[in-house]
Amino acid sequence: MTSAAGVAPGGRRDARERAIHLLYEAEAKSAHVSSVVAGQALPPDPYAVTLADGVDGRRDELDGLIAARSVDWPLDRMPALDLTVLRIATYELLCEPEVPTEVVLAEATGLAGEYGTDDSARFVNGVLAAIARDVRGHRSGGAGTRE
Repeated sequence: MTSAAGVAPGGRRDARERAIHLLYEAEAKSAHVSSVVAGQALPPDPYAVTLADGVDGRRDELDGLIAARSVDWPLDRMPALDLTVLRIATYELLCEPEVPTEVVLAEATGLAGEYGTDDSARFVNGVLAAIARDVRGHRSGGAGTRE
C-alpha cells in the first residue's frame, strides 16, 4: 500500500532515519555524502539520498537558520545527532513543500527522542517550530502527525 504521493507507509520515516546515518557517516569520515552513498552495499532509498545530498549541499544555509533560533546553544555544543536531525528537518521545511509542516516536526521530534538525549525531542521541536514559523509562516501546537 502506498500513499497518494506514492510513498509506502513508513517509507519516508525510514528514509529520514537512513539519511541520519549517511550524514553521520560522512561527518565521521570527513567525506562528502556522495562518496558515502557510493560505498553502501545496498543503495539507499532515493528520498534518503535526496535529504542527505540536500543537507550536504546547503549546510551553511541550514546551519545559519538553526543557529539563529537555538538560543544559548552554539552549533559546536549541540549533540551531533540533534544537529543532524535539525539539518534534515530544516532542509525539508525549505525544499520539500509537499511534506506538511506538522509531519516534518513530528518526524524530527520522534527521531530526536528515539536516538538523542532525554532533552533532544523538546529542544529539536522548539528550534524547528521557530524555523517553521519563519520559513513557512506556520504556527505549531506540537508534533503529532507522521508520514
